[in-house]
Amino acid sequence: MTRSSKTANRMRGAHGHRPRMSPELIADLAYRLTGRDRKILELVWEHRVLTTDQLTAIFFPSLVRARQRLRQLRELFALVRFQPWTSVGTSPQHWILGPAGAHVLAAQRGISLRNLGYRQDNAMAISLSPKLGHQVGVNDFFAHLHAYAGRRGDGTALAEWWSERRCASLWGDLAHPDAFGRWTEPQEIGPSATIDFFLEHDTGSEPLSRVAAKLTGYAALAESTGIATPVLFWLPSAAREANLHEVLGTPDVPVATAVHTPRAAVDGPAGPVWLPAGTTGPRCRLVALADAWGPHDRQHGTGPGAA
Repeated sequence: MTRSSKTANRMRGAHGHRPRMSPELIADLAYRLTGRDRKILELVWEHRVLTTDQLTAIFFPSLVRARQRLRQLRELFALVRFQPWTSVGTSPQHWILGPAGAHVLAAQRGISLRNLGYRQDNAMAISLSPKLGHQVGVNDFFAHLHAYAGRRGDGTALAEWWSERRCASLWGDLAHPDAFGRWTEPQEIGPSATIDFFLEHDTGSEPLSRVAAKLTGYAALAESTGIATPVLFWLPSAAREANLHEVLGTPDVPVATAVHTPRAAVDGPAGPVWLPAGTTGPRCRLVALADAWGPHDRQHGTGPGAA
């Protein structure tokens, strides 16, 4: 009985009263939204679900400020929250796009809610999906990059972060990355360095042979586009990383691996944690991977310009 009560309480925010959407309610929300609020709605919709900690890292100076504003957005039905049950400790609040927020996004884009593709029950489906942990892990990777760029304040930037859904719409007939990113860092000498990459967030649930087999699709994509975009495997343990390197050998496309960095790691995935496949070291920073495989076509052909 204790578990049932706890679960019901934690999911209450997701299944509360749904207001009847009216032009007045939507107009009132649109009036109250700040530029930051609109970016939050866009990002939550693009990436399905973001936790309070992730939104804090990307948008807010403190957790207190984040909680205050997210609570207000929930009261305006711009966002909906849920808190998954966990047997140990307390899981963070998870946020998805709310019905009023969806109407505002559709209006901003000049399309109907139907063309946006929003239905609250479909948006909430992630709360019960076995893929929730994986999606949160992917988003955590990019939230760490956002936070690091914000601390640097020198032009370092996560210039692009595309979701699995957007990647599938562009390249799904060949490859199925968990996300696409573009990372830029200033250099001591010369212009800033930039790297495009595909992310494969590994949780350890698949056989390594199946993980390695994904590279067949990336090789086909590189052949089709003429762009050898690096594939980054983000792994749960050093042992799994070592075993994957044995399976990969020297692959046909640029590949690098790293182990999930602890929250205390200042640089996170931007730091010197990446080991190119086919090498024994040294590990290098994320942006340094742009030069890790020697000369190749560095046009951003798989990114926005190719869409």
